Amino acid sequence: MNFLNGITLLLVYQLVGEVTVRLLSLPIPGPVLGMVMLFLTLMIRGATPEPLENASSALLSHLSLLFVPAGVGMMSHFGRIADEWLPITLALFLSTIITMVATAGIMQVTSRWFARPENAGGQRDE
Repeated sequence: MNFLNGITLLLVYQLVGEVTVRLLSLPIPGPVLGMVMLFLTLMIRGATPEPLENASSALLSHLSLLFVPAGVGMMSHFGRIADEWLPITLALFLSTIITMVATAGIMQVTSRWFARPENAGGQRDE
């Protein structure tokens, strides 16, 4: 029953995100907004409920199964991928580089924001 409660909670957050996106005409996917809402809820609570932890662990243990449809899609569209290999390769390469640079920059900025001053209050370390 714990697993079922956790899955239900995940689906409720997905539904709330989907409804919110459609009502407000937001330019992001509903499930993404639902997961942001779930994240914020968990941050406020400070802990993960046991049913949600059980359900998420079970889903993550079978994560590789979620790549099967993508693999099938690649095989069924192999001819088109072969015809368009250069733009696909460039897009993948450039998006990876841009993501790595953006992540490094964001990490630098946030680590400066959250860094504790070493000598708070003007006290000297001896």
